[in-house]
Amino acid sequence: MERIGFIGLGIMGKPMVQNLLKARYGVTVFNRSTTAINNLATQGATPATSPKQVAEQSDIVITCLPDSPDVESVVLGQNGILAGSRSGMLLIDMSTIAPATSKKIYSELQTHGIQSLDAPVSGGDIGAQQGTLSIMVGGEKSAFDRALPVLQAMGKNIVHIGEAGAGQVTKACNQIVVAMTVQAVAEALTLAKKSGVDPAKVRDALLGGFAQSRVLEVHGQRILDNSFQPGFKLDLHRKDMNIVLQTGREVGVPLLGSAQVTALMDSLIAQGKGQLDNAAIALLYELLSTPN
Repeated sequence: MERIGFIGLGIMGKPMVQNLLKARYGVTVFNRSTTAINNLATQGATPATSPKQVAEQSDIVITCLPDSPDVESVVLGQNGILAGSRSGMLLIDMSTIAPATSKKIYSELQTHGIQSLDAPVSGGDIGAQQGTLSIMVGGEKSAFDRALPVLQAMGKNIVHIGEAGAGQVTKACNQIVVAMTVQAVAEALTLAKKSGVDPAKVRDALLGGFAQSRVLEVHGQRILDNSFQPGFKLDLHRKDMNIVLQTGREVGVPLLGSAQVTALMDSLIAQGKGQLDNAAIALLYELLSTPN
């Protein structure tokens, strides 16, 4: 089996590593904070002290990091993956970053004989824990074929979209749909509540009809419970929407709905709620609504 390296052990990364370990892959791990490294070491992972050391000990290196600058630094920076790499290694970046950054990393690694894939995911912390993530992949088909068994340990719906950057474009499209659906669910359940109708029963009814969605199922319940411990932090979704709007500007597509929901996110973040789950958009609707 290929030796796997994994960098970025946050809400998503840690359970993804656990699923790789369950699939009997040898996994070397690195993270900026050591708590997750130490925890995974007790489960069979090998700790590393730098991205460079991860690369030196791995055939395939996976990154799952917050933003484009983080990925660039970890891959191309001092003591980064490139510094410890060798020809024939494969990088799978499962972060959500700008398509342009994915293309830049792809081109740079190609000159060193290293294949790379952009493979962002959808499914949240629940999908990461259950190994049911949707994985959208950009890059060469030969690299995708090599990576597929590894990706199958972490996800179920795995699609090779196209060339480098295509996975990130797909993730931008995904984040549009998720953000606007969260907004729609929050709006609908607030309307029900303020109309004196049981929002839990409204959700149950909608789940059996054309409005059914995973967002209505999961985020709808979070809204009903007024429980916004993060599965996916609002701050990170706002970062993703910046990628969405930037990509729209680059290709000349007016993303009017995306701009509106991003403004709602900005308002919540300005209130100090950026660390809550993205379903916390419901709090803004509650705040703006006329009291009963």
